[in-house]
Amino acid sequence: MQTNRRVPVFTEDPGWHGKRLSEAFAMRGLEAVFVSLKDCALNFVPGKPAVVIPGFEETLPAGVFVRGVPGGTLQQVIARLDILHALEMLGVHVYNNGRAIERTVDKAMTSFLLHHHGVPTPPTWVCESRQQAQSIIRRETMAGRALVIKPLFGSQGMGVRRLDHNSAFPVPMEQHVDGLYYLQSYIDSGEGAWHDYRVFVIQGRAVAAMARHGSTWVNNVAMGARCEPVAVSGAVAELALAAARAVDIAYCGVDVIANAAGELYVLEVNSIPAWKGLQAVSEQNIAQMLVDDFCAGLQPDKKESVAS
Repeated sequence: MQTNRRVPVFTEDPGWHGKRLSEAFAMRGLEAVFVSLKDCALNFVPGKPAVVIPGFEETLPAGVFVRGVPGGTLQQVIARLDILHALEMLGVHVYNNGRAIERTVDKAMTSFLLHHHGVPTPPTWVCESRQQAQSIIRRETMAGRALVIKPLFGSQGMGVRRLDHNSAFPVPMEQHVDGLYYLQSYIDSGEGAWHDYRVFVIQGRAVAAMARHGSTWVNNVAMGARCEPVAVSGAVAELALAAARAVDIAYCGVDVIANAAGELYVLEVNSIPAWKGLQAVSEQNIAQMLVDDFCAGLQPDKKESVAS
């Protein structure tokens, strides 16, 4: 197939999501080609593309779809984000782009942007100092306010712990090897009836939403939460849209939680969201909506070159 009809999808493991994207791209007469950002490179040689993507060494694609940015050392992660930034500067449509991923893969920056734009989010503290962390934990838990400690980079509920006044002080080496503390007030959605919401947003529109009911206070689908569909309108959806605007992103999954009084808070904004659980309870073809939006974002001359 011609290069201009092939779309690199950056991912380490295509899996279920890759299959759905392949089907959706095929509906637009395009072929999804799965590539790891680890295998891409920067190559500053006259007459050649500055970014080397396997299979696109001579001509860069019109657009790339980002399904994953692999972790690694600080240098490796920066280089992978450099590739996304360089592609966009070279006129390639990057979906989601590097700036959006930087703002959301880093929970501290996400929390700052939500707070800065007045989007309700739980009180949050980020520090390196063990003394500062001890002071925050002691003050909050002694006042009866439980906390949650999370890895700054992480997803699917991995490495998340709840702290109360009986908890031992968390040792960074256990789950936070860089000695950084990301602490957030625990929002109780109902003891024994734990739940939150995931809203999928594409270009400023809530396209699908679900409630996630967990067997514990961690409500992630990867942790076994039960999913049920909810309306894509109302207060939960409006709050998710405000969160997406705050981080300035093309598409995302927004996690929203309500406390016992019904007050809503945004917990996270995910720039590389999974949607397998959501698709199971939604009538929308989420992969097709993403691919259609991706194609709509191509430059007019490039859009014409990949049209069916």
